[in-house]
Amino acid sequence: MTVDVWMQHPTVRFLKHDMLSSLRRWTGGAMPEKDEEVPIEATIASMDAAGVGFGLLSAWRGPNGLDLVSNDEVADWVSRYPTRFAGLTTVDLDTPMVAVRELRRRVREQGFVGLRVVPWLWGLPPTDRRYYPLFAECVELGVPFCTQVGHTGPMRRSETGRPIPYIDEVALDFPELVIICGHVGYPWTEEMVAVARKHPNVYIDTSAYTTKRLPEELVRFMRTGTGAKKVLFGTNYPMIGHTHALVGLDELGLSGETVQDYLHGNAERVFKLGPRDCGI
Repeated sequence: MTVDVWMQHPTVRFLKHDMLSSLRRWTGGAMPEKDEEVPIEATIASMDAAGVGFGLLSAWRGPNGLDLVSNDEVADWVSRYPTRFAGLTTVDLDTPMVAVRELRRRVREQGFVGLRVVPWLWGLPPTDRRYYPLFAECVELGVPFCTQVGHTGPMRRSETGRPIPYIDEVALDFPELVIICGHVGYPWTEEMVAVARKHPNVYIDTSAYTTKRLPEELVRFMRTGTGAKKVLFGTNYPMIGHTHALVGLDELGLSGETVQDYLHGNAERVFKLGPRDCGI
C-alpha cells in the first residue's frame, strides 16, 4: 500500500496565498481554483486513482498569524478518515513555549505523527534558535521533524533550503532527531544525498517532483543498499496529483524490494505506522 508522506488538503486560504502563483504556471491549471472549497473526498479520490492508500496531511503556518491549513482542520480530516490519513502538525516559531506545548498536545492527545515546518515561509533556516526546543521535544515524543530542502517554487528566498550547512548542523546537534527532507534538495541534491548518507537519522522524500523528473543522483542513491532505506515517496498534492507523480516508476531500474521500501516500507518504519494506522 503506497503512503504519501507530503500532501496537504487545500483550504481556500491556502489556495489564495500568493506563494502558489508561480506553481500555478508550472502545473498548467491542474490545481483547484482559488475560490473553490475542496471537499476532503476529492483528495481521497486522487489517492484512490493512483492506489495510494494512506497520506500524511500537513498543517501550514507562517509568521504574523498566517494560518493556511490549521492543526484543527487536519485533526478533523484525520478523525473522519483515520484509516486514510495521519496528521503532521505545525507551530508558531515566534512563541517557542506555546509551540512546544502545541506539538506535545497534538502528538499525545490527537495522534499526530510528526512536526512540519517550511523554512522559507518563515525566512528562518532550521539552525535558527527558535527551532531547537522543538527538536528536543520531537526526540522526547519519538516523532520526526519534516522540512523542505532545495530551491523554492514560490517567489521566496531559497537559501533556507540548503542541506549544507543547515540540515548537516541540525543532525550533528541532535543525533537522535529523525529528519525528513522534502523536495529532494534540487539544485543541491548531491549535498542532500551526502547528508542522508552521513547521518543515520536523515531521510529524503520526493515530494514536489514527479518520478520522471527525479534527479539522477537521487535515483543512483536509491539503487544502493543505504539509499534504498532512505528515500520516501511524496507528492506535494495538490500541486502534483498522485497518478501523475507515479508515472515512470518502472523506468528507474529499482529492485522490487526497493520499490516497496520507497512506496511504503520506509514511511511505515520511520513514522511508526502500524497496520491499524493504515487501515490494514
